[in-house]
Amino acid sequence: MDLKFIDAAKVEATWTYLAQFAVSQGLNLLAALAILVGGWWLSGRVSRALTRALQRTYIDDTLRPMLTAVAQWIIRILTIVLVLSQFGVQTASIIAMLGAAGLAIGLALQGTLQNIAAGIMLVLLRPFRVGQYIDAQGVAGTVRETGLFMTELTTADGVCMRVPNGKIWGSAITNYSENPTRRLDIEAIVTFDSDIQAGLDALKAMMAEESRLLPEPRPEVMVTRYTDRGITLNARYWTNSGDFWNVQYGFFGRLQQRLEDAGCRLAVPVQEVRRPESGDAARA
Repeated sequence: MDLKFIDAAKVEATWTYLAQFAVSQGLNLLAALAILVGGWWLSGRVSRALTRALQRTYIDDTLRPMLTAVAQWIIRILTIVLVLSQFGVQTASIIAMLGAAGLAIGLALQGTLQNIAAGIMLVLLRPFRVGQYIDAQGVAGTVRETGLFMTELTTADGVCMRVPNGKIWGSAITNYSENPTRRLDIEAIVTFDSDIQAGLDALKAMMAEESRLLPEPRPEVMVTRYTDRGITLNARYWTNSGDFWNVQYGFFGRLQQRLEDAGCRLAVPVQEVRRPESGDAARA
């Protein structure tokens, strides 16, 4: 190629255009990075400030993480829109792109969106709150936080469990802490030759000694049924939910000794095994 046919003016114009384009795009890139970093930093600051502000209000602890997460992601989405606008992307195009992306993501992440919807319903309807002990079909623990995707529980042995919101919302929820009082029936099966009235009196004495039982509804003792093993004695009482387990364990620890002192013998399953005689075995 003959260099004398190259137009110097065109070369100079091309380099000038490329230099201006590189400078303008570089500035746009720097501005986009600044907006992105600033938006992410601002979302974190707003989230922490909102958390502190909500702690000084009467808003339920279960609702606070949800509100802070929503506010944080609104700021981040706006940040992404501003970043795209730095590169000349029009607002209508951004909305169309977000709509298409949302549809694609929704189809691909149906389970995740189901967890978000379940988390919103859990916060709105409030079948449980932070600090309450629940059981959702085998998933049991004390509620620590209900987030957009998962609910965080602490099990009875201190293990942290994170359960998808959809699993909890789609199951029957038993809330052991919702009501202030609970009832317990303690049953003991005694043999037929036991002194039944003395056993009932022993159960009454045990309940009279326990100050954590509620006077109303009144504690009761009764014979509930006869079985092939023996006679079932029942002690029924009400107590505060916070005292439920301690009272129950205390009764279980004293029950056998008190009944035996009253002349009652606890019935235990007995299985009789007979060995055939040698003559029977031979005839068989």
